[in-house]
Amino acid sequence: MTHSPSSIKTGPGTDSIDGDFAGLAVALATPFTASGDVDLAAFRQLCRHVAGGGTRTLVVLGSTGEAATLLASERAPLIRAALEVATEFVGVQVVAGTGHNATRQAAEWTREARDLGAHGALVVTPYYNKPMPHGVVAHFEALAEAAPGLPLIAYNVPGRTGSNLSPATLQELWKIPAVVALKESSGNLAQIGEIARALPRGKQLLAGDDNAALATIALGGCGLVSVIGNLRPRETAALVSAARRGALDEARAMHQRLLPLMDALFVESNPIPLKAALELAGFGTAAVRLPLTAAQERTRKCLADALEELR
Repeated sequence: MTHSPSSIKTGPGTDSIDGDFAGLAVALATPFTASGDVDLAAFRQLCRHVAGGGTRTLVVLGSTGEAATLLASERAPLIRAALEVATEFVGVQVVAGTGHNATRQAAEWTREARDLGAHGALVVTPYYNKPMPHGVVAHFEALAEAAPGLPLIAYNVPGRTGSNLSPATLQELWKIPAVVALKESSGNLAQIGEIARALPRGKQLLAGDDNAALATIALGGCGLVSVIGNLRPRETAALVSAARRGALDEARAMHQRLLPLMDALFVESNPIPLKAALELAGFGTAAVRLPLTAAQERTRKCLADALEELR
């Protein structure tokens, strides 16, 4: 059921764009220094580790990147850094998170991402405001108009936004040419199956949770936006590749091998455990920005055990 992307237009007179985000994408953490500033050197190091491990798409400024607590002035340097590293690897692209509950702000960030050279924008459905379905559609229409030529990946994560992007509303979003993919993090396999069943040609379904990657791809998805890929990009890429090839025994074995670490990364709110694990791996400090707080000792022990098991 995986569809190949097609060249699409976002409006009269705009350039055609390719919206191909199949395979492994990694939602990058944003390393901080001990004083709490963005650590661009550690971020570049992490980007190289992830891109060198077979990741096709670097996702910067997502939930895992603590975009909600980054300053506006910190956004562009992170996008530029990811783009610089991406040029060192063949076929690696960069997607920037540009979602906001204020449409004007999201439009400004989406335009900025396009102008900086990002290959796509990850746009979470508006949170807090509780828009009606037609408001959600109008939000994405405004972003497509603000940044002609830039592919948009809609992001459904009810656990963070408080509202679910229903399959019916999604069908309206698919009518917007710039909306080329969905990162689906509802955790609802029945909904994921319905989305896959009704997926229009040229649109892509991406798993938004590591532990649902195998199931989502089996149902008709074509990729994963991963957290665990920050730590174990090669194994995660192998899982996605095997699932997409239909090599279920191989994919199942890799899923089972990675599952303890997948679970450990979510014993506290993401990216608290990931930051602690990245510190253990030498990618910056475990620092997170308030209102998030550092991982508890039992979380660090759980992570250390899971990492040791993988070794």
